[in-house]
Amino acid sequence: MAAQEELTLRSYQEEVVQKALKGENSIIWLPTGGGKTRAAVYVAKKHLETRLNAKVAVLVNKVHLVDQHFKNEFYPRLGMAYRVKAISGDSSDKDLFRCLVIDSDLIICTAQILENALNSSEEEKHVELTDFSLLIIDECHHTQKESVYNKIMGRYVEKKVRKEGNLPQVLGLTASPGTGGNKTLAKAVDHVLQICANLDSEIVSTKNFAPELKAVVPTPRKQYDIVEKRALDPFGDHLKLMMSMIHEFMPSTVSRSLREVGTQEYEADVVELEKTGVKVENRLITQCALHLRQYNDALLIHDTVRMVDAFNVLDEFYNSRSNRLLDGTDFFLQGLFDENRVELRQLALDARYENPKLAQLQRTLLKEFRENEMSRGIIFSKTRRGTHCLYDWVNANTELQKVKISAGILTGTGTGVNHMNQSKQKSIIKEFRLGHLNLLISTSVAEEGLDIAECNLVVRYGLLTNEIAQQQASGRARALESVYSVVAEEGGRELRREHTNEYLTSLTSKAIDQVQSMSPREFRIKISELQQMAVLIRIEAERKKDARKQRYSPGQVQLQCRGCFVSVGLGEDIRKIENTHHVNIKPEFRRHYSTGGQVSLERTFEDWEPGRVINCSKCGKEWGMEIKFKKVAILPCLKIKSFSLNTPGGKFTHKQWKDVEFQVTEFDFIDYMSRFSDLDLSD
Repeated sequence: MAAQEELTLRSYQEEVVQKALKGENSIIWLPTGGGKTRAAVYVAKKHLETRLNAKVAVLVNKVHLVDQHFKNEFYPRLGMAYRVKAISGDSSDKDLFRCLVIDSDLIICTAQILENALNSSEEEKHVELTDFSLLIIDECHHTQKESVYNKIMGRYVEKKVRKEGNLPQVLGLTASPGTGGNKTLAKAVDHVLQICANLDSEIVSTKNFAPELKAVVPTPRKQYDIVEKRALDPFGDHLKLMMSMIHEFMPSTVSRSLREVGTQEYEADVVELEKTGVKVENRLITQCALHLRQYNDALLIHDTVRMVDAFNVLDEFYNSRSNRLLDGTDFFLQGLFDENRVELRQLALDARYENPKLAQLQRTLLKEFRENEMSRGIIFSKTRRGTHCLYDWVNANTELQKVKISAGILTGTGTGVNHMNQSKQKSIIKEFRLGHLNLLISTSVAEEGLDIAECNLVVRYGLLTNEIAQQQASGRARALESVYSVVAEEGGRELRREHTNEYLTSLTSKAIDQVQSMSPREFRIKISELQQMAVLIRIEAERKKDARKQRYSPGQVQLQCRGCFVSVGLGEDIRKIENTHHVNIKPEFRRHYSTGGQVSLERTFEDWEPGRVINCSKCGKEWGMEIKFKKVAILPCLKIKSFSLNTPGGKFTHKQWKDVEFQVTEFDFIDYMSRFSDLDLSD
């Protein structure tokens, strides 16, 4: 067995852990690369050494961080002396969480696993906060609003306000609490105080060893790589012309309410327009809104990457729908694209009008990789699709290939077309760390927490994010003499946002200074007020949530396909499995859908396995997938966003099942089999 790794701290780390070593709740504020996790390992070690019956939970907000913290930090330094375990939603033994907690000294898990266990009524799965003596919360600035962290800490704060004893010590870790979008010092201070109240903690930072911290985490040289707007844009102009024709096809009162095309505001408008169309069962409006969103997406992609990427988005969309035309609206929209397809493609391939941001990005990359053949870089892009478009551009770019740029894509996990599974994520990060890849093209997943090799170039490309994300991205440029580049259009929104974020970063520091300068008594009084208010708000929110769930009886609620408004069932036909999956148990529901390809998931589940994609048999709208429960029952598992709900109070659309206004019954397998076992339930 390998020897236990020695655990030593730098002077600034020793300074920020002092409150925690005294058993006090605290938030460690250190920049990305400053060693927050190492400081937390040190606190955990001292806690386990000095506290009788100590038990530590390390909470993270992303699945990949469980394995990372376990392998890179906690197990190498604590694993020989203590029982260190790791578990996430991807772990096959997550249903034995209570047993794992009992059998371990330190457990690393996603916050959702702990939240599920706190909620569980099953003895083998249930735990209490008081089962732990120390909670370490990674990226703790997320402990606000409806986040899982805040649900867990909401219980904690409620127990504290009720003066229930034996609560665990809390240690939060963050690179920046941010300002909560506030732009005045007073409001920013309120935000920082709220984070402190939510975590029941003081925020600590280095005061005596700032020069050492600066030496360990050098500030990259920031450069603005600004480009002028396209002088001529025939491809973009043609897309806008086609959009104006769709506007004219709709009622004039509708199109007049829409804001400027090619913006996020326009996207928000057409999303709301589609909901309006669903509520009044006007298919012309819903379909026009859906198609306008596709055109707007194409304009946004056109503004970020290549024209051909924008064309391909529309081409794929219309190819997928060409055999599902129901009425005159469908024929008009499909015909409009088909008639303009050849001209659009020709314009998209005209290099004279290519995106000037890409030319600037090429210059930025060439400069770094020519001057230093050992260069490592990350390009942060807004969307998964954007990362794939940039990857294709890098691989097709002969100049970038000459300087031996080898790129890889890093995006969040999931099951969608552009998602990655966790093993692929790990593989890409390993390849980058070993130097087999020297350029990562990433969404925000790489901004926060991931242990990625030191970079000498970080590029923010076409991004509109907050000051926390900006600081985390900047913190990825950890090599000496590294460069942080912002590629943006002159006078564009990205540039304005970047300048705003610089101001908010400064404002965050001032707000924290002000909070830290409060007297202990003033701080305690303010935190106590905020916590009492939070408990009252939480109780009232729960009351309203329970009332909302009882608003309609399940038999009063009719499910309609969001694509064609056909009625397909009632709320009383729906059951929930593991409080997550919502299935229709009525055998006759099957006549409303057709099946497509097999769904493949990286994870395996205790009671069910994925089946085939299901679509509305009338309009082709994707509804979800079949699942095979206990290897016997095949059940359609439905996405609520694919349906509208017709109730006595009107029609409604929802993003999540938890928002529906009727009670959904738990799935009873024995009852289901006794009622339907005479049917053929096998595939």
